[in-house]
Amino acid sequence: MLEVMLGTALRARGLEAHVHSAGVWEPGHPASPHSVSEAGDRGLDLAGHRSRVIDPDLVEAADLVLGLAREHVREVAGLVPAAFPRTFTIKELVRRGRALGPRRPEQPLDQWLATVGDGRQAATYLRPDPDDDVADPIGGTRGQYARTAVELEDLSVALAGLLAAPSITPLSLDFGAPTSP
Repeated sequence: MLEVMLGTALRARGLEAHVHSAGVWEPGHPASPHSVSEAGDRGLDLAGHRSRVIDPDLVEAADLVLGLAREHVREVAGLVPAAFPRTFTIKELVRRGRALGPRRPEQPLDQWLATVGDGRQAATYLRPDPDDDVADPIGGTRGQYARTAVELEDLSVALAGLLAAPSITPLSLDFGAPTSP
């Protein structure tokens, strides 16, 4: 769901973004029926989605890597250690971005991420934290998926607002978003 929600929110703010979803499970699985339904309720299409596994090439090509949980940040940092400064959970990035303020006009994304990420320690990601982790509804009820969808939609809109500095030329972004299938 994050892939389509974030892509939609970024495009609505004038950002040319290529948002890709990848996870740590096996590839080729369709989105869960509840994910498809929740996305569909918002006018978004997940019917053709197939899971893929995150790999070093995808991480290295991404300007920003987002996870839904700290374990995803750990996976990415273990796969490509140099990617840690541009790898966050979406909740963490939105929280830190709100505290810092949105990206300034003409400010490069990597510079904003470095400022937002100042003081982060890799050891922090060794344990889960509800302040950083989005609940994974996999195998759950439609209500659980609905709650996650609302949270992801709100986070996507918030992040798009933080990234889309006012009066800025559209920026092309490539996101890798490790998620569960």
